[in-house]
Amino acid sequence: MASDSSSKLRIIVENNPPKSRLEELNIKHWPKWAGPAGKYNLKYEAEETCYFLKGKVKAYPKGSSECVEFGAGDLVTIPKGLSCIWEVIIAVDKYYKFEPSPYASSSAC
Repeated sequence: MASDSSSKLRIIVENNPPKSRLEELNIKHWPKWAGPAGKYNLKYEAEETCYFLKGKVKAYPKGSSECVEFGAGDLVTIPKGLSCIWEVIIAVDKYYKFEPSPYASSSAC
């Protein structure tokens, strides 16, 4: 893979997905996380999908001049390998799920 692949990683935001989509993902069985307003430097070692119950965030992906905004009512997918700064404007309450590492299972040959 190219060494600049992290610059092609994108945060995907689904604004107000239908209830059927949330039920299909089984979101209410995911762990919850809540965090206060502030700035956080993050590096994603696995893909994260999260559904925001409360809050507002501006994410600044490394190597990009743009920010991605999301918050209450949004379903957000953050790709593995992305580094970014989260500026939490309004305290966050969310459901989240990390995709398991391909190395977590030894069944593949």
